[in-house]
Amino acid sequence: METVDCVVIGAGAVGLAIARALAMRGREVIVVESARGIGTGNSSRNSEVIHAGIYYPPGSLMAKFCVAGRQALYAYCRSQGIAFETCGKLIVATNEAEAGSLGAIQKRAALNGVELTYLASHEARRLNPELACVGALFSPLTGILDSHGFMLALQAEMEAHGGVLALESPALGGRLRDEGIELEIGGADPMRLNCRSVVNSAGLGASALARRLEGLDAAHVPETYLAKGNYFSLSGQRPQFAQLIYPVPAPGGLGVHLTFDLAHQMRFGPDVEWIEQESYTVDPDRARGFYEAIRRYWPGLQDGALQPAYCGVRPKLAPEGAPAQDFRISGPREHGVRGLVNLFGVESPGLTAALAIADHVVRLIDEPQAA
Repeated sequence: METVDCVVIGAGAVGLAIARALAMRGREVIVVESARGIGTGNSSRNSEVIHAGIYYPPGSLMAKFCVAGRQALYAYCRSQGIAFETCGKLIVATNEAEAGSLGAIQKRAALNGVELTYLASHEARRLNPELACVGALFSPLTGILDSHGFMLALQAEMEAHGGVLALESPALGGRLRDEGIELEIGGADPMRLNCRSVVNSAGLGASALARRLEGLDAAHVPETYLAKGNYFSLSGQRPQFAQLIYPVPAPGGLGVHLTFDLAHQMRFGPDVEWIEQESYTVDPDRARGFYEAIRRYWPGLQDGALQPAYCGVRPKLAPEGAPAQDFRISGPREHGVRGLVNLFGVESPGLTAALAIADHVVRLIDEPQAA
């Protein structure tokens, strides 16, 4: 059984960012990934939005890491030549009841260090003539990026500093020993690794994997609930929207919003569909709800213009109807296992927050165990 320094489980944006941070600090790092390529899970099934840090409870990990991660991500994109655009976004109220909540959103954003500008209806329509709203908040710090380019850059830097990526190598489980954490790795060339440090960044599978680590108290492993987010693309003539358009947030997500990629191809979503098992099929019948939601802020959407695109599945730490939960990133001080860090419930804004999360995890790995 080979002894290694650090193993990171999961080659999504967060896992790669953690592996890069460890490798750049001189640590021996192996990233094990069950899929055939990097970022095939939620890291490639989202809106590719760089979030400003508006909605999250002040003091939460989501708020802290989103703001710090956004600042680091823009700087990283510039330094690495990763394509991005600071296009901004509008949070739009389509009736007076929603307009009443804009002030609370603005105050929460300010507590997170994010300044938003209120726009009256005519001011918002001056930017986006086809928009319907009674008022809006403008976020100049929101942007979009080439998420795969970001992950390729993280991989390249990790490998340049001696890190290794092992694809089609799922982490099957393991056991906690006095001399380290023993991991069982599957795939075409199964192996056992004795690891000084392990970072469980397995996304949707993080809780299940943690339960397969013999010796870890199950009290430190939360239940994961699955919330599917479906996206639809737009066919036919495109409207001229200068910013991303977000409705006032809905329970479980940020509502069916209008985003575009770097080629300004438009897409709508995600909605929130609670599911029991992981699934990546978009039901075309869900378009009915999309038309209704989108026409509240874009009445000009034509019948038949929406086509099923793709979907992602978020790892939620609370079931449908319960208050949303923060990221849960637990290290030795919490669960008492030296060298182990588990990341649970890392959903949006995980892509934006990846670099900040990585710095935090590096600090956690070497923290002392709980007394």
